[in-house]
Amino acid sequence: MVVASIAMFLKAHMKVCFAIARRQVVLEVAERLQQYFMTASVVPVCQGHTAVSDGDLIVCTTHQLYRYHEAFDLLILDEPDAFPFRGNAVLHGIAKTSCRGHVIYLTATPDDELKERIKNGSLCCLTLNQRPHAKPIPVPVIHTGPKLILVMHLLRWLERHDRHPRMVFVPTIAAAKRLGWFLSFLYDCSVCTSKTENRDEVILAFRQKPHSVIVATTVLERGVTVPHADICVFQADHGIFDEAGLIQMAGRAGRFFEDPYGDVLFLCTERSELCWKCRNTLREANASCDAVCAE
Repeated sequence: MVVASIAMFLKAHMKVCFAIARRQVVLEVAERLQQYFMTASVVPVCQGHTAVSDGDLIVCTTHQLYRYHEAFDLLILDEPDAFPFRGNAVLHGIAKTSCRGHVIYLTATPDDELKERIKNGSLCCLTLNQRPHAKPIPVPVIHTGPKLILVMHLLRWLERHDRHPRMVFVPTIAAAKRLGWFLSFLYDCSVCTSKTENRDEVILAFRQKPHSVIVATTVLERGVTVPHADICVFQADHGIFDEAGLIQMAGRAGRFFEDPYGDVLFLCTERSELCWKCRNTLREANASCDAVCAE
């Protein structure tokens, strides 16, 4: 749907922008879109890549929209419910003034503001639960127990999935440092948080090592795509996590046509209604796709 919309506007010689919350994803998306639109000028605009800022199709971070005043006939905002765009009146204002035409919001987890706009009819909603490869979204397995038992579950899970890259999400920076330090004695393990200065290099190195482990906070819950990755959320019942975040973290698995069946594990110290709600939401999304296919 998005590719078709971009194609329609480019064919009419109109200006298009794809805006993304996180800088790490800009180059990846720009490269992908250039493969779709080989004759168009696809220009990535983000920190370190702003020598050229004009083209047929601009791919930029939401912060970089300040460069463009009523410049776009079509603005595509990816993950508008994510940090730093969510709840940021300045970024919302910049996005609004950058577009003179239509806006498309892309998100798997719309926030309350978007839901209210859908409800009052000011925003049209198109729901697409099926992934491009038409395989179901991986549904998490949930284990509950004392933290020591969870560590044992984690170690067994890491061993069972040692042929794949493994992403272990934790709720805090301190937890990431502790768990990363512990796992580094057993695996090729890196840590990525909002305080990681060389974040791009850490992510790139992880992608290039097919059997490695990365311990991360929610900084990697969106936008980062790693082939064949399996996902664990340690202390998934922690208060810092919400349903949208858990869905996004689970969604890092099974994203590739070559390997659409990732594994997802939630480890909880207490029974968590939120984790079970997340699991049910993903099951319902898969069931809706099955129902459509059956028709």
